[in-house]
Amino acid sequence: MNRICVLLLLLCCWTLPAHALGLVASVDRDQLNSGETVELTLESSDATLFGKPDLTPLDTLFEVRGTRQVNHLTNLSDDNKATTRWIITLQPKQSGTVIIPPLQVGDYHSQPISLTVSPSSNRENELAPVFIESSLDQPSVYVQAQSLLTLRIYHSVALYDDSSLTPLHLSDAIVEQLGESRTYEKMINGVRHGVIEVRYGIYPQHSGQLIIPAQTFSATQVDSQQATAPAPLGPKPGKMIHVTSAEIPLEVKPKPADYPATAAWLPARSLSMSETWNPEPDHCQVGDSLTRTLTLKAEGLSSAQLPALPATDVNGLRRYPDLPQLSNQISENGLIGSREEREALVPTRVGQVELPAVEVVWWNTHEDRLERSYLPARTLQVADNPSLAVDTPISSEPLAVSDDSTLWRWQLSTLILALTTLLGFGLWWRARTQPAILRAAQTGPSPRTLLDDLKRACLANDPQATRQALDAWARQQPETLAEMAARFVLLSDALDGLNGALYSETGQHWQGEELWKAIRSIPAAEREQDAGSDTSSLPPLYPK
Repeated sequence: MNRICVLLLLLCCWTLPAHALGLVASVDRDQLNSGETVELTLESSDATLFGKPDLTPLDTLFEVRGTRQVNHLTNLSDDNKATTRWIITLQPKQSGTVIIPPLQVGDYHSQPISLTVSPSSNRENELAPVFIESSLDQPSVYVQAQSLLTLRIYHSVALYDDSSLTPLHLSDAIVEQLGESRTYEKMINGVRHGVIEVRYGIYPQHSGQLIIPAQTFSATQVDSQQATAPAPLGPKPGKMIHVTSAEIPLEVKPKPADYPATAAWLPARSLSMSETWNPEPDHCQVGDSLTRTLTLKAEGLSSAQLPALPATDVNGLRRYPDLPQLSNQISENGLIGSREEREALVPTRVGQVELPAVEVVWWNTHEDRLERSYLPARTLQVADNPSLAVDTPISSEPLAVSDDSTLWRWQLSTLILALTTLLGFGLWWRARTQPAILRAAQTGPSPRTLLDDLKRACLANDPQATRQALDAWARQQPETLAEMAARFVLLSDALDGLNGALYSETGQHWQGEELWKAIRSIPAAEREQDAGSDTSSLPPLYPK
């Protein structure tokens, strides 16, 4: 009997992940007040799953306010991935801890989800159609620590989608909006209200009192008489509504006196460090590349506030660090900052290599005390790497013979290098004593000068001057201009453009850069053949 129970239990544990993969449940928030609504999302990636979820288990604890289905198709390379989502709006019927039971679609079941429903506070019997409520999660906070500001706009009347909220700016604090605004419904004194919720993370930079300024919400109320047939053009009918929240004082406490002066100030609700290796360093050898990843996570701090972790500077390891990876996550308690530092470590010697402990000092704002988080020290046992070993000679006698046989080659090469250096220095010194020979004056312009004239004319976009310079340059070439144009297509096209500019009215728009590029495309040996013959006629610089 016991064996049968064990087998049934293992079978249930094996089938549960398949059900979870087939139908995954999630909510937009797990903490709400009495009378508010929450959105439950059921998602399945099984393309063969049809039908709708059975909502009968929800009738006991929830009121179903609405359901909708969304089908999504994603194309990844050659594979098409289809997902189906059912979005269900629920309103709890009681406060406290409420469990959303598992729901069934086809053969799949979702996992249960726990909600915390707080009782609503008493309000006045008569409320404005639109009002705003602001609150802080705590009346005082340490400097640079996180304080959560929540703004809720309640409206019992229909509003157009032109609503706006003034941005929150504080000169002595850093403000981070935590995600997008959320919308839900809430019953207040028997009246259903729509709620727009916006959350901010505030990080004061100076101690003292910080005033959270008033925020103004503006929107246009839908005219009930014209709501069924709104005007197609012009302004939307209805009354413009402006509501303003109250200012909130926040007491900012300085850094505690007993906090270490040399440590970075880290006020967080919680902080953790973790270490991973790839591969595991249990059986490492000399020359192996070990990737060590250190991750620092802090709840209530952004990733930009997290300090760099100590470097692994250890004798016997070469270190190659990567750039740190920073990321932020948004939770019900605000930001969770993460800093990931990755480094490659290469052992360079055999034996034990000691990695020191990693310590981070921080202040626990939840329990208001100093804490230290550690990664314990670690010892690496580095073994010899046979692939890196060098073959050693059996005896020392052959090694001595080899050294004697190669030593004379190095000595001979050194002697030859010294003699050639002295010979070169002597020739240089003799050349300095010889009189310089002046270059013979040229009787006409050189090919280099003609080429420069042609370049200036082309870049000046002057067709007349370009034609004259081109003819002068061509007269000193071994070939005629027509022969070169027949061999080079770019030059032929450029000459056609030049001739068209010379004998038409478009000459003032001619651009000579194309012709100059065609001239430059001619091989240098052919363009400078005359120049070479010119210089060859000069007397040698140092006659014998």
